[in-house]
Amino acid sequence: MGLAWDIFARPAFRLVDSERAHSLAIKSLSKIGEKPSGQYLLNALYKSPKLPIEVFGQLFHHPLGLAAGFDKGAEALLAWPSMGFSWSEYGGITRFPQDGNPKPRMFRANKDRALVNSMGFNNPGSVEVSERLLSRKVSGKWPKSPVAANIGRSKKTPNLHAADDYSSTLEMLWDHADLFVLNFSSPNTLGLRDLLEQQYLDNIISACNSVRNKKQVSKPLLLKISPDSEDEVIRQIVGTSISLGIDGIVATNTTIKRPVPKSTQSRKTFANDGGLSGRPLHPRSIEVIDLVYKETEGKIPIVGVGGIESAETAWNAITSGASLIQLYSALVFRGPSVVSSIIKGLRKKLVEHDFSEISEAVGYKHI
Repeated sequence: MGLAWDIFARPAFRLVDSERAHSLAIKSLSKIGEKPSGQYLLNALYKSPKLPIEVFGQLFHHPLGLAAGFDKGAEALLAWPSMGFSWSEYGGITRFPQDGNPKPRMFRANKDRALVNSMGFNNPGSVEVSERLLSRKVSGKWPKSPVAANIGRSKKTPNLHAADDYSSTLEMLWDHADLFVLNFSSPNTLGLRDLLEQQYLDNIISACNSVRNKKQVSKPLLLKISPDSEDEVIRQIVGTSISLGIDGIVATNTTIKRPVPKSTQSRKTFANDGGLSGRPLHPRSIEVIDLVYKETEGKIPIVGVGGIESAETAWNAITSGASLIQLYSALVFRGPSVVSSIIKGLRKKLVEHDFSEISEAVGYKHI
C-alpha cells in the first residue's frame, strides 16, 4: 500500500492546500473508523506486528503512536489502532473553543519531507470535546489502545492565569484519556513558551497535580518541551518538572528554525511563520532525547517525536533513550503503511542486536 499511496493518494492531496487535505483525511478516517467493516479493512491493509513494551504502567503493543496535531478534535480515535498505531494522542485541546491563527497556516516542503504549521491550537474547546468523548464511550466506540490528550493554553488566557486554564482542561478531560501531555512549547501561540520559565512551570504543574490528587486513579502527566531551548535551559526545565511530579518528557515539539531548503517550493514553505516538523527536525530531536536521558539517568520515560519516518530513525530515538515514539509528518509523506514498515524494521533491529525485547534497546547507545 505504500506504493499505491505514492502513485495515487499523495499526488491527489497535493492538488489541494495542506489544511484542506488534512481535513479531508480526518473526515474520511472518522467515518471509516466508526464502522466495524471499515476497521476490518484498515486492519487488513495496515496491521502492525507486536513489539510490546510497558511504560507508565500500561502495555503498549509496540512503541509507535500518532503524535498530537493530526487528530486535533479526537474525531478519528477508532481509526488509529486499525491503521497499526499502538496508541494515539489527540489535541491540543484548550479550555475555551478557538479558531486558531489566520489561514493559510499549514504548508508542505515535499523535497525536504517537512511541514510548517502555524495552526494555533484550533479546536472545539474542552467542553465540546469532553461531551463528544463521553458519547463515544457510552456508545462503546472507544479504542482498546492507550489514548493521550494534549493540553494547551487558551489564546485569550494571559500567562498569569495559565495554571487555572490548564488545570480546568485537565479536569474536563480526565475521564477521556490514559495520559496527559502539558504543551507549553508550541511556537504558534504568543507567549506560550514563556510558560517554561520556572515561575509559571511551578504554578501550572502544581495546579494540575491538585486535580490529579483528587482522583481515585492516578494518571501520568507529561511535559512537552521545545527543541529551540538551550541545552542548559532544557536541563533546568526537566529537573524542575520532575521535582514537581511530572512523569515523563515528550521530546520534542516543532522548531522555529529552518534548514537550508532543497527546492524552490521548500524555500517558499520555510518563509512562512510557524513550527517546522518532519525530517529536518530529527537531528535536534535526537540531541534533546540524549540530553534528557543523560540528565535523568534513564529513570523517567521519554516520548521521542520529530522526524520519525523509518525503522532507522525510530531506532535512533529509542537507543537514544525514548521508550515510546510518535510520528505525524511521515504519515503525510509516506502514508499509513509507514507504521507497519517501522515496526517490522524495529523487529529486525532486535534480531541484529540479539535483544529479546524492545525495552532492552531503550538508551542502549549510552551503555
